[in-house]
Amino acid sequence: MRITIHRGYDQIGGCITEIATDRTRILIDLGQNLPDGEGVITDNLASYEAIERITANVDAIFYTHYHGDHFGLFHFVSDSITQYIGKAAKRVALCKHQQLSHIKGREVVSAFEIAKIEQMKTIEPKQVIVVGDIKVIPYFVSHSAYDAYMFLIEADGKRILHTGDFRGHGYLSKGLLPTIKNHILNRNNIDFLITEGTMLDRLDERVLHENELKTEVIELMNQYKYVFVMCSSTDMERLATFYAANKEIGDRPFVCDDFQKRILEIFSDTAGKESPLFDFKSPYEFWKENKKLFSWMQEKGFCMLIRATDKFYDYLDFIMPLIDSSNTLMIYSMWKEYINPLSIHANKRYIDLVGKFHYVKNIHTSGHASAKCLAEICSIVNPTLGIIPIHSENSSDYEKLPIKSELKEKIITKSTIIENFVIEISKNKMLI
Repeated sequence: MRITIHRGYDQIGGCITEIATDRTRILIDLGQNLPDGEGVITDNLASYEAIERITANVDAIFYTHYHGDHFGLFHFVSDSITQYIGKAAKRVALCKHQQLSHIKGREVVSAFEIAKIEQMKTIEPKQVIVVGDIKVIPYFVSHSAYDAYMFLIEADGKRILHTGDFRGHGYLSKGLLPTIKNHILNRNNIDFLITEGTMLDRLDERVLHENELKTEVIELMNQYKYVFVMCSSTDMERLATFYAANKEIGDRPFVCDDFQKRILEIFSDTAGKESPLFDFKSPYEFWKENKKLFSWMQEKGFCMLIRATDKFYDYLDFIMPLIDSSNTLMIYSMWKEYINPLSIHANKRYIDLVGKFHYVKNIHTSGHASAKCLAEICSIVNPTLGIIPIHSENSSDYEKLPIKSELKEKIITKSTIIENFVIEISKNKMLI
């Protein structure tokens, strides 16, 4: 068997992992490189020719979730290759690309991308999928993208667990350890653990649970009448935090635009049927001519979800002069480095949007596993042959985790051969 980390070692995003036997080849994720601060993506694999080379003789591609750094190159894939994604994740991806189709000059490209997504097969938790002589079983994980999965891969008498991106501090994280203990490890050992390490450079950072964020948000909403929120439009658990907090305050509308409303409707129709926490009911759709809604917003206050787009700049130009600025707060709920002007990850549009507000509060917790959680997963899984770190700016930092020395010795950081397994790790850095 051959495990190839085409991309993802020593870089965050752009993840592509291949698992192959003599008869079958599959890919886990086909991610695009992350954009720079100006929103520009530099990616030498973003072409039909490059993807054709990587996917030659590939039988199937499995996506852990819909974030672009794991999913973004899907449209370059030949129709002859089956692509799999979660059922709700497919709906979110379609909604996002339908929204992009409204951008002038992008209509034809978006139509092509939408057709590609519509062709994808969907997966569900614990479903057994057989591709040639490789068996793939998805297991649900909590992440800042809803309907995300880790994959158990069985082939050639060996078992590989690819965690994808995950975390242990979300509302939906309580099933993480029981799933691994009771479903993945109940039949046999794991030979290889392929896992993320996004937060390895923050070994001592304590991550907050979503419940802790909700408590803090409620306190702020009691202090400020008019609350704007900037967070990921597809992070269901974070959106639930703000929705629940606003509900605690009383008669205040929860306001968004038409795109965000469609995303929330998908979450209500899927996760909302399993838990009332994710039932967003009917959020109020804002447009400037909706005088009845705006009158309510002025009188009672509001929680409004906003994004760094021209549409929301226009909305803010309309709203801000008509409300009390001293009673207005902007909650920024994304990675702090995006609004740090000195950071290489700084995003100019995010910085400009935050700069429109006098009072700003940063309330955020990561969509990725803390160092403590990563150490716990490594120790519980305890792979017999090796740990392969991906999705980290410095994958060798895995050796700093508080795990047993015999586990540290199993960390694979270079191409090697282990008991008839060929491990190939690309050392290509992300281009920004």
